Amino acid sequence: MSEATQTASASTLIRNPYEPQLATIAKIIDETWDTKTFRAVFNDEDLRENFTYEPGQFQIVSVFGVGEATFCLTSTPTRKGYVEFSVKRVGSVTTALHEMYEGQIVGIRAPLGNHFPYEQWKGKNLVFAGGGIGMAPMRSLLNFCLDNRSDYGDIIVIYGARTPGDLCYKYEFDEWRQKANLYLTVDQADNDWKDHVGHVPGYLKELAPSAENAIAITCGPPIMIKYILPEFANLGFSDEQIYTTLEMKMKCGIGKCGRCNIGSKLVCVDGPVFSNAQLKELPPEF
Repeated sequence: MSEATQTASASTLIRNPYEPQLATIAKIIDETWDTKTFRAVFNDEDLRENFTYEPGQFQIVSVFGVGEATFCLTSTPTRKGYVEFSVKRVGSVTTALHEMYEGQIVGIRAPLGNHFPYEQWKGKNLVFAGGGIGMAPMRSLLNFCLDNRSDYGDIIVIYGARTPGDLCYKYEFDEWRQKANLYLTVDQADNDWKDHVGHVPGYLKELAPSAENAIAITCGPPIMIKYILPEFANLGFSDEQIYTTLEMKMKCGIGKCGRCNIGSKLVCVDGPVFSNAQLKELPPEF
């Protein structure tokens, strides 16, 4: 391939960060009563075949004529040809997405932000602790690690929600059980529920995974995070062993608007993935 051809080929993948790339909604999954997962395929064939990202990064999705919003990439880069994002209906953009159907067009700006340092975690045990839609950013990392299963030690997944109907990604539970240790819990059980009943922090305390040679990854409602971080600490996990992801307040995605600043940091550029040690250096704004 000539130098000119290589340059032209590379340039097709260099996108204006302000310009959304057109993508077709190929699949919509009803996760819960207020959450849907969207699978989108880039219309540009070159971009579709060569697009890649890292677990933990995010994207900005545009609904033309309505607005745009940030969503984590819930799919994993090991599974090519599409990107996915999960949407909880809370505002005008998310409502507009919930009203869309397969075959419609959205705009996507991605990948944005940093990512989970999974290369540093090879050979370590991983403990995932998620609540509700907070499982969305961890799903990308979890499926990435399961697709590269030999790179990691034991994988424990503790996932909870208010009720069984509020759990997302139920269609993947069987795969997670085959390759990891999956523990499910709900605050309020129904007559068909066979798993644990209780809050995620309490279940973590009960299961008591070892902190030795381990990394903890957690994301969920703020109240869950408030109580689960001390539980990890009580189990011996240091701040450097605990990671989470922040997505609140992000808007432009490229560090221009300043809306997501925490002290000297911008969530969209310096995050959204942070260790607990990094968070403790920042003002308590989240």
